[in-house]
Amino acid sequence: MGPEKKVIWITGASSGIGEALAYEFNKKGAHLILSSRRPEELERVKIACENPDESVRILPLDLADTQSLNAKTKEALSMFGSIDMLINNGGISQRAYAVNTSMETVRRIMEVNFFGTIALTNAVLPHMIEQNSGHIVVISSVMGKIGTRYRSAYAASKHALHGWFDCLRQEVYEHDIDVSLVCPGFVKTNVTVNALTGDGDKYNKMEKAQKSAMPADEFAKKLLPKLAKKKEEIYIGGSEILSVYVKRLSPRLLNMILKKVQVT
Repeated sequence: MGPEKKVIWITGASSGIGEALAYEFNKKGAHLILSSRRPEELERVKIACENPDESVRILPLDLADTQSLNAKTKEALSMFGSIDMLINNGGISQRAYAVNTSMETVRRIMEVNFFGTIALTNAVLPHMIEQNSGHIVVISSVMGKIGTRYRSAYAASKHALHGWFDCLRQEVYEHDIDVSLVCPGFVKTNVTVNALTGDGDKYNKMEKAQKSAMPADEFAKKLLPKLAKKKEEIYIGGSEILSVYVKRLSPRLLNMILKKVQVT
């Protein structure tokens, strides 16, 4: 079934990868439900889509407010009558040493990236099980497979997603529900600008690697064909993707390399 026949719910849709995916799926004729915390930005993305009044709905939500996500899912289901694909893209990053990161900041990152994502997925699952079809997509990160300085809580949240969704995949095969974990490398978005420092403030800087990274629209174009094939784990990026394969070969070698690499 092509994306033109699907209802796709995207979190973190007000910027970056989520916004780029919205435009790409919209070009394919999909019906979209766009979510994030910023309704004015969601409206901007909606207006930029083709046939927005017919094919796009906006549904503001806060992934940190897990208690609200069941009600938000009911609202989403009422918009087009079904959800065929859930793209869990919303999240926040971190730029601080572990020793300087407050537990409040660690919990905030885990609340959004992990607990919010699994709460929303669990809210959508009964519908997908009932319709005996569905595709759950998680925009993870290369940091879901490796670890570098300054990203301890962020990497932990992404590693946790891999564990949870790998288990879920085994539980939903019989319902014809697919699970895809997507691991981007560096993509040119505001992820570092919006990252949290140790005390929870915004980092407010775009790193050099981000500035010269793959544009979000290019990432989206590369991702869609892989999602159409329902690949279980997807890597898209530059040379940083090689770190995943180096770790499989020799974790010690990767650690030696990372000690010498400048990361911020």
